[in-house]
Amino acid sequence: MADWNLEVAHNLKRRFTSGLRAGIERPVPTNVALWNLLRRRERLFLIAGPCVIESESLCLAVATFLKKVCEKLGIFYIFKASFDKANRTSPTSFRGPGLESGLKVLANVRAKVCVPVLTDIHAETQAAAAAEVVDILQIPAFLCRQTDLIKAAACTGRILNIKKGQFLSPNDMKQVVDKARHFGAKRLLVTERGTTFGYNNLIADMRSIPIMHKFGCPVVFDATHSVQLPGGAGKSSSGQSEFAPALARAAIAAGADGIFIETHPDPERALSDGPNMIRLSDMPALLDNLTRVFEAVHNQPARPVQAC
Repeated sequence: MADWNLEVAHNLKRRFTSGLRAGIERPVPTNVALWNLLRRRERLFLIAGPCVIESESLCLAVATFLKKVCEKLGIFYIFKASFDKANRTSPTSFRGPGLESGLKVLANVRAKVCVPVLTDIHAETQAAAAAEVVDILQIPAFLCRQTDLIKAAACTGRILNIKKGQFLSPNDMKQVVDKARHFGAKRLLVTERGTTFGYNNLIADMRSIPIMHKFGCPVVFDATHSVQLPGGAGKSSSGQSEFAPALARAAIAAGADGIFIETHPDPERALSDGPNMIRLSDMPALLDNLTRVFEAVHNQPARPVQAC
């Protein structure tokens, strides 16, 4: 199965690479160049897209819209969507198109919109195939301690985004980062996405931002999953998307390098995580606001020390 997945991914890579050579805008930065952009802390970066791949047309529309908005605001943009949601509450919930079809969509988004692409993997057998197509592999929060999964992802040489488990303290992520580095990962992002707080609720502790910065990795804040109410709707998760903008502002003020947001043109009709997603039409105003906070934090003049 792993060899078959890799062959499919190689074919997809040839397709979108030839498309770029044919003159489709400017190429996506190489993995090293992309990493250098993410780690400099000079420019806010955004990881955003629909929770799950519902259709290629949706992904292309969201990526195109957000790329234009981010270019105008000076934000570096990375498209995100999942080919499979392996941890749905109900066995009948929509999971996505699967690996082969999902990678085709992601390859086309990368080639046609010319943006870096991120997706999550849930099994070691998916790592090599996904790495042939996307720029960043994401380890889901529930799986952040899975040694074999982290090893497989690290061995691809791709940038890794590891989400902090809802069950971990920010200090516990040091062992996760050390594990990934042990297996050869040199380019790592870590993401805060809330901690379990009572039944069907999460809390975002902004202390985690400076704590995880000590690990030597850029820190991302997941604004929409942090307002998720896991299992809050019975057969699915609920959410409080109205609080996501406030938490995103707070995270940037606390020093977050990037923001992760799931967005959809019509969250009420989204096939996954609709209650905690931001409406796509609301993104320009939100991103403008977040950019202003980022600039205020990073360009703030030094204050004189007051004498005792």
